[in-house]
Amino acid sequence: MRRDANPDFVEALARGLDVLRCFQPGRASMTLTEVAAAAELARPTARRILITLEQLGYVRGTDGAFVLTPRVLELGMAYIGSANIWDLVRPHLRELVGLTGESCSIAQLDGSDIVYVARVAMPKLVTLAVTIGTRFPAVQTSLGKVLLAALPPAGLDKALAEPTRSGLTPRVRPSREEIDAMLRDVRAKGWAATDQELALGIRSVAAPVRDGDGRVVASVNVNAHAAETPMDTLVDDHLPPLLRAASAIGADWDAWHSRPLETIR
Repeated sequence: MRRDANPDFVEALARGLDVLRCFQPGRASMTLTEVAAAAELARPTARRILITLEQLGYVRGTDGAFVLTPRVLELGMAYIGSANIWDLVRPHLRELVGLTGESCSIAQLDGSDIVYVARVAMPKLVTLAVTIGTRFPAVQTSLGKVLLAALPPAGLDKALAEPTRSGLTPRVRPSREEIDAMLRDVRAKGWAATDQELALGIRSVAAPVRDGDGRVVASVNVNAHAAETPMDTLVDDHLPPLLRAASAIGADWDAWHSRPLETIR
């Protein structure tokens, strides 16, 4: 059954992406039957898609199962490269890490999840592995709270209605009333914090990255382990340089996207 009534919607492409998304942490290798069940596809359909992806180099069949190949990284890196995100934020994140001694990240919103698009990590005790492309439920993260707070009411409803694709069950699951109250507080303060809402031992503070028109295009945070860094330290000591870094990143972001484009003749 088609999932979209738009005549221009390509169902075959959507199903191919569904298959790629089936391969999650803990499911690195999947049989045809497992892929078909996870993607909610008939076995013959899943088989044709897997064969196509294998011929294109995105999956590899081995011992009766399928695994992703490194080529899938091209899909994510195409976005990172086209937006010039890493080159823009790298000096700011490194400076922020130097000032705070903590790991720092930038994320953007995708449905009800955040997706990490840049990160400079410190070699410290952590309970969750985070890399570029990692996604977590937005509500339980400081990065996500900042991004959700910037949405208009209809956009917020739409984002929260989408199921998470992070595969992680957060420690805290607030009601919609609690979420609305939390986001009002974030809007009033201009920043957000979390204390072990996503996972035990993880606390962080985040600020919005705005473009020249004031739109929130990303969020940046300082992340710490609860056993090492009190919330008072995050807010009193780390928040001021974080706010400065967010402003500097926003200025560079706007300058990059406002640059005149060369016309090739």
